[in-house]
Amino acid sequence: MNLKDLVAITGVAGLNKMVANRSNGLVAEHLDTGKTKFYPIRKYQFTPLETVAIYTDTDTADLKQVLQSMMDKKDEHPVPESTISGTDAMDYFEIILPEYNRDRVFASDVKKILKWYHILDEKGYLEMESEEIDPPSTEETE
Repeated sequence: MNLKDLVAITGVAGLNKMVANRSNGLVAEHLDTGKTKFYPIRKYQFTPLETVAIYTDTDTADLKQVLQSMMDKKDEHPVPESTISGTDAMDYFEIILPEYNRDRVFASDVKKILKWYHILDEKGYLEMESEEIDPPSTEETE
């Protein structure tokens, strides 16, 4: 799963891939449309997906862990669309991350994660990267 360079930008629907970083903003490519645009830092806020975490009862769980849990359990519990009711979203999230903090995680947060999951799955970002799997050693032992 590769979340590197993926960002959520306030006021922009969907997810974007960072193309270039400037001192006064960010050049990003929208994953759905493929259009590249400059987003000034004065007008937009950026959230790298690598830094997103979900509150749990003891600490936090990285977004990568939550998405992996969703992938692992999708055969028995299919990932619902983000348009489901808030109650249904929270019931689904209870299965995915039972230890989530019920006081700090809201239905809107879960719906956003569901939306991100579908975007990332559709674009192939949830597939295992070859760099994440340790390649076998090619060195000869003497």
